[in-house]
Amino acid sequence: MNADQPVQWPQDLRSPQRQLIDWQIEHADLDALIDQAGALNGTVDELRLRRMKKRRLALRDQMVQLQRQLAPKEPA
Repeated sequence: MNADQPVQWPQDLRSPQRQLIDWQIEHADLDALIDQAGALNGTVDELRLRRMKKRRLALRDQMVQLQRQLAPKEPA
């Protein structure tokens, strides 16, 4: 390996379990933001609110898919 070349790291060094935790935290953060926006009674940007809700749904779908992959296979 040449010292002049940068080290090539894999795109994602996190384990699937760590990725799931990160998504759960982000999902909870979005829940809180969406709840706060609802409490402001119309003073929040509707487009931004829709984007947050869409991201929250996408995170939920990703979490479910990853949880299925991590779940132990049931014996036949």
